[in-house]
Amino acid sequence: MSENTQQPELENEAENSTVETQETVPPTYEELQERIEELEKQVAENDIRQLANEQNLRRRFQEELQNAHKFASQKFATEMLTVKDYLEMALLDQSGNFEALKMGVSMTLNELNKAFETTQIKEIPVQKGDKLNPHQHQAMKEEECPDQEAGSIVTVLKKGYTLNDRVLRPSMVTVAKATEVVE
Repeated sequence: MSENTQQPELENEAENSTVETQETVPPTYEELQERIEELEKQVAENDIRQLANEQNLRRRFQEELQNAHKFASQKFATEMLTVKDYLEMALLDQSGNFEALKMGVSMTLNELNKAFETTQIKEIPVQKGDKLNPHQHQAMKEEECPDQEAGSIVTVLKKGYTLNDRVLRPSMVTVAKATEVVE
């Protein structure tokens, strides 16, 4: 190559290196300080936003929890309104007709059973001869009953109930007493 063609190439390389050095000039101390302050402000603002968001979430959760507690029994209370209405009508009846009163009480019991079913309240099934289950039954007294095994249920004094498989009230029962052997 001739010197003329090499010289423009050298000039172009020199110009490119000048441009590169201008672009890669490190920022001054003041510029860095300004950038640090900007970033610190952004971080502080972000922290404040996150704290506010966290507080809002906690407040919303507390409100929802309070409402859940406050209105948890609303479904059951609504079901009980019909039962109350029937009982009030029975008390207002002045006819003296025992069969009508009995029918009204039966209808009221049916409504109560529907309310229990709707709200997942179930009767604890108990039969004579069942083994006492301390998680579902409460022995109120013992009776001698030679035809039954000791600790088995003889009679039911009060029915027990569960709510979503959790015992509301255990069945109150009489259990067979162990027979004493006389020697």
